Amino acid sequence: MSVEDFIKKHPHLIWWTTDFEQITPEAVVEATLNYGDWDEVQELFTILSREKVAEIFRRKSKISTLGRQNYLPEIKNYFNLYFDKYVPGSTK
Repeated sequence: MSVEDFIKKHPHLIWWTTDFEQITPEAVVEATLNYGDWDEVQELFTILSREKVAEIFRRKSKISTLGRQNYLPEIKNYFNLYFDKYVPGSTK
């Protein structure tokens, strides 16, 4: 299954568009971690790998030069702890 197939299966995660071909893996990771349930997160890990999801999360959860990032505070905290435990050795 591809990321595009995943988001077509779970369109409630990306409610702002129906043009699923244009959705980036980064947007799918963000939407799934922010709004998905645990089964959807696990399914995303199967498609992209836990390591790839951790790498995207860590890169995109940093506050940009504009002073913003899009992860909910409680989600950012949880997945920082989760990936620190289950994806050791990757960069923050």
